[in-house]
Amino acid sequence: MAASRSDAPVVIAVAITGSVPRKKDNPAVPVTVSEQIESTQQAFEAGARLCHIHVRNDDESPSSDPDKFAAVQEGLRQHCPGMIVQFSTGGRGRDPAARGLSLRHRPDMASLSTGSVNFPTIVYENSASLVTDLASQMKQYGVRPEIEIFDLSHLHGAKRLVYAGLIDARPHVQFVMGVQNAMPAEEHLLDILLAETRRILPEATWTAAGIGRNQAVVMDWALARGADAVRTGLEDNIRVTKDRLAASNAELVGLAAEAVARHGRRVATPAEARAALGLG
Repeated sequence: MAASRSDAPVVIAVAITGSVPRKKDNPAVPVTVSEQIESTQQAFEAGARLCHIHVRNDDESPSSDPDKFAAVQEGLRQHCPGMIVQFSTGGRGRDPAARGLSLRHRPDMASLSTGSVNFPTIVYENSASLVTDLASQMKQYGVRPEIEIFDLSHLHGAKRLVYAGLIDARPHVQFVMGVQNAMPAEEHLLDILLAETRRILPEATWTAAGIGRNQAVVMDWALARGADAVRTGLEDNIRVTKDRLAASNAELVGLAAEAVARHGRRVATPAEARAALGLG
């Protein structure tokens, strides 16, 4: 992974909403389109350079409404100049046939899971045919994928997409650690994942996401290994400490920026973030 350098600026990604947290869990979770735009603008001003977007129905359940995705994107492009907009094609609570509907709005990036995995109460299903279909749509609309790695085999799923010509040889890879029933947040596992990525996807850029209480420690592990990016946000973690809820996505981004500085690095500018992730 030639792009991962200990002196390179770090892209802070913020996952603002997700599919699971509700306002009853933390009132700061942004649900409506206007709330998401406002929360992301604050996070952008705090240093976030990539926004990972889910949208919700009025009852806070997950939605695949492409018009809502488009409305959030329009707001971010107006209020967060240069920020990377990344749509989720994730499957929790969403009809598989609808997961790619928003791609026609041509966000900068979209998440792409390359295999199935156990989640706390469901199986997160990503059949080979669905993965191929989503990757094909991303290629059609010029959307760069972020490959979500929940298991070692998912790296090889990404490699198959490279062989098939559906993604290029420099994908952005995210290791997701700490989901109950999936890959644990253990430091030696990150080293295994990195070694395999370097072997089969040597040009990839990478990041790691720690879920819940694992967020801060996984971020430190990633920064210590020269990650191109880090991820934070209320989708993954609604708390600052065991006893205190996060006040906003911006607060979590501020903590990520402090972690970047502790590791002797600096937060990327919007232009640097785009260049680092192959967006020009």
